[in-house]
Amino acid sequence: MSKRPDRLSEDDRVLWNLVARTAKPLKGKISVDMPDMAIEAKPTAPPPAQPAASAPGATKPKVQHVTHRLDEPTLDKLSKGRLPIEGRVDLHGMTQDEAYSLLFSFLHRAHAGGIRYVLVITGKGSSSGGDGVLRRAVPAWLSTPAFRPLVSSHDHAARNHGGAGALYIRLRRARS
Repeated sequence: MSKRPDRLSEDDRVLWNLVARTAKPLKGKISVDMPDMAIEAKPTAPPPAQPAASAPGATKPKVQHVTHRLDEPTLDKLSKGRLPIEGRVDLHGMTQDEAYSLLFSFLHRAHAGGIRYVLVITGKGSSSGGDGVLRRAVPAWLSTPAFRPLVSSHDHAARNHGGAGALYIRLRRARS
């Protein structure tokens, strides 16, 4: 029998709290409120730096990372299975806060593990004609300063991987 550690890692605790919030108490049992402190707060961008007066010897501002669309050959290889999708996360049925926290922690772990291509399933949204909230929000999140150091490019997935309800994401190479 393998020995388990008594403590959950921070990532496991976040995931457990997301799952535990969706559980309903048994009939006749009292529900227990889950504390919010274990769920990661959204990373915030540092305040923009004030432009300094031009001084001799001043350095150029650092170039911002920009996310791009995947190039056609890479998109074709991913859709045909010739490039492996090394990780996937499903955000179906989550609120924006839950999905943001899970997506950020998932991409952070994948990037640290040297993974290059992942699939993020957002779902297509409501059937009443409108786009889903996560379907619209996730591409916007990927362009924010919190995700820029992790994400190189992204694009809609092929039909066999979820089509418009999923995204291929290429992660940046981890610096050694």
